[in-house]
Amino acid sequence: MRRAVCPGSFDPITNGHLDIIERATKLFDVVHVAVMINKSKQGLFTIEERISLIEEVTGEFGNVVVEAFHGLLVDYCKQRDIPAIVKGLRAVSDFDYELQMAQMNNGLSGVETLFIPTNPTYSFLSSSLVKEVATWGGDVSHLLPEPVLGALAGKLRRP
Repeated sequence: MRRAVCPGSFDPITNGHLDIIERATKLFDVVHVAVMINKSKQGLFTIEERISLIEEVTGEFGNVVVEAFHGLLVDYCKQRDIPAIVKGLRAVSDFDYELQMAQMNNGLSGVETLFIPTNPTYSFLSSSLVKEVATWGGDVSHLLPEPVLGALAGKLRRP
């Protein structure tokens, strides 16, 4: 069985993330979406909320497993016998950082990293940017899956 992992914080998952995950599901039998826990950062969504939203928006693919993970990504891969990491690249600046990570991960464990170029429609998109624009009342409806848009609106409502 061909297995891969798409890691990230997904706070929240965007259409750009979803595009990479969907494309990976066509290349691999099982795609794990690893919601990486960074205890030094406070996310807008809880880990449980992120997992639930990702499960909801990837359910139609039928071959996605979503779970949280804390620690090294290569350990996640070893524990689940996953030989490949799939990452989306938006720009050259992403490549510089991701290449270093890919080389480190391969050196530590032999896990390969596959880069998928982002759909140009989403080349500027990041969760941080979406949250910032939405916080100031900007329209992000075309950047998020519908369930995520609703959840984000609920998080940003003022009392």
